[in-house]
Amino acid sequence: MQHIDLEVEDGEFFVILGPSAAGKTTTLRAIAGLEKLDTGRIVLDGVDMAEIPVQQRGIAMVFQSFALYPHLSTASNLAYPLREEKVPRRQIQQRVHEIAEMLGITHTLKRKPASLSGGEQQRLAIGRALIRNPKLLLLDEPLTNLDAKLRHDMRAEFKRLHRELGMTMVYATPDQLEALSMGQRIGVIIDGKIVQTETPAMLYDAPRDREVARLVGDPPMNFIPGILRHNGAGPSLELPFMNVQAADLRDSLTAFDAGTEFFLGVRPQDIKLAGNGETEGAFDAEIAITEPQGDITILDLKAASEVLQMVVPEAEGARHSAGEEIRVRFNPRDGRLFMKDSGVLVM
Repeated sequence: MQHIDLEVEDGEFFVILGPSAAGKTTTLRAIAGLEKLDTGRIVLDGVDMAEIPVQQRGIAMVFQSFALYPHLSTASNLAYPLREEKVPRRQIQQRVHEIAEMLGITHTLKRKPASLSGGEQQRLAIGRALIRNPKLLLLDEPLTNLDAKLRHDMRAEFKRLHRELGMTMVYATPDQLEALSMGQRIGVIIDGKIVQTETPAMLYDAPRDREVARLVGDPPMNFIPGILRHNGAGPSLELPFMNVQAADLRDSLTAFDAGTEFFLGVRPQDIKLAGNGETEGAFDAEIAITEPQGDITILDLKAASEVLQMVVPEAEGARHSAGEEIRVRFNPRDGRLFMKDSGVLVM
């Protein structure tokens, strides 16, 4: 882990997004006190928690594995943290029923984890974390072991709980859909370092570099190599299958020398079928693969030496097949320009 500089607002739903082994779990465990810091501070409500024991931090954590006690019933799993704190029995019973009702698991109170569905186990794990009224709730890839339908339902459940409780939550995930749909802000972690923190809309619109751009968006952004040329018509970006006038991009390229190499990033959703007479930003491509996805179809295209992806509605995708030649286009102003050597966003 490198230096992590992270600030989460009170009551915020903050998401840490990153690939496997990027440092998401280690970061959460350090906040919770399960990993000892070599240096630095963890400040909660103005108090440095770095040397405060785990059980005194007022922080709860939900693990990917749920970490339930298999020999205890739902009620006993929920009650366990309060029993450890010697809370009076009547208060424990009241709190258990409050949490079970909030999470919709009152019907499971007498059952053991093995007899619960994946969604019920997840709710139980959340309930056990919430029962002590923590100041901060940490969630470490909590939906990884659930099927697609349950993942969708639980995303909505987390957002509901956050809205109703107003609790500060930090949620770690490798899934950009979870991050974009749930987080009020997202911190992207790569190789143990937070490289960008933004709102979902800003992160999608202006990723700081190619690594972030690859993580955010499904399908991922296309990266088209280009070389800056100067000619009589003004500077242009020479792509493998067409030239784009610099004036048609988001910003001027006058600060760069001829021969500078870039990648033009274009979202698959921004590539469209070219209509009759549409020439600006248009080029010929061959369909290599069609990938039906339900309401949309992903088309893998070959354009000169490049392989690109575009997204079309399912009905449109059904009219095309592999090997077909089509004409497509994109608006250069929708693209993002990255330096080829550093990968940093230019505009």
